[in-house]
Amino acid sequence: MSFFVEPESVVDVARGLLGSVTTSEGATQEQLRLIQALLDYLWNRPDLKIDHLNPMNPSAFAQAVSDQSTRRVFHNLQMMLELCRHPQSKEQLHLGEIYSEALGVSSDALQVTRDYLHCGVNKAAEDASRIFNAFLPLRSEPQLANLKLSSVDAEHDLASRIESFADLPEMSLGWALVYYYKHFGFPVPGKQHCALNSLYVAHDMTHVISGISITPAGEIALSAFQLAMGPNQVNESALLASLITHEAGFVSVNPTIRPDDASLNTSSSAHLLSSEMARGSCCTGDFSLVDHFELAHLPLSKVREQFNVLSPENPDDGHHFLWPV
Repeated sequence: MSFFVEPESVVDVARGLLGSVTTSEGATQEQLRLIQALLDYLWNRPDLKIDHLNPMNPSAFAQAVSDQSTRRVFHNLQMMLELCRHPQSKEQLHLGEIYSEALGVSSDALQVTRDYLHCGVNKAAEDASRIFNAFLPLRSEPQLANLKLSSVDAEHDLASRIESFADLPEMSLGWALVYYYKHFGFPVPGKQHCALNSLYVAHDMTHVISGISITPAGEIALSAFQLAMGPNQVNESALLASLITHEAGFVSVNPTIRPDDASLNTSSSAHLLSSEMARGSCCTGDFSLVDHFELAHLPLSKVREQFNVLSPENPDDGHHFLWPV
């Protein structure tokens, strides 16, 4: 699902997003900054200033925007913005519910926020973990998804296979994966027993191909990049998991990661997120779900070319790696 919208719909979408975060206390600075970044870097409308736009209410927005793909884009952005209010409020959650109902759009993210609103944070955390686990097999490396990585031998074989990629030509995809683990100081999957190793391999390969770094804001941006590439529940669940873990911060759906909050609350993070949505929207296929082991021998540049992964605006900004500067 590209996050691009038709040029004639940009103003309405921006006004609708503004309406979806305008509670009686107003929108937060983080929410306003993110909407402006979407205008500047995703939709290429820096001439539009958020403080000159009027919020659009749910019924007016539903009348103005009938295209289902645009409504879906709006819904995913609205869910993201909703989780960017700190502290969270029932009024904000209820407002998001009203917009979703007006558009006739639903998602796992909406279910989690409804649970948060009506049942409390513990129920929302429980639901988020259920969604994470439900899609885990589909987000795992294809050759590993059905393997039982619980035995010492299986873990050892996985680690040895990945470490052998170091013998591939420099700047091949497999070589770059080994570089990634060394550069960021991560253990090679299989070196330590973990039931999520098959997920980590696919996730880490996606980091390598996109060239997006591993900061909390980078993790959210990577998940948004993935959803821009592929309009499916697997990628929606990945973005939801990243937002809950690194932005809302009320639970980590991955038990090996400590939750953060307000990771998008800087100008550079807002720029990163919007720019990566644009880069992901330009891709010609979803490389996050492919068999990466089959591509390991290929030059990283060729893999990026195959999926039209464009270079970041500023590869040396601290949010990217393995891009020519």
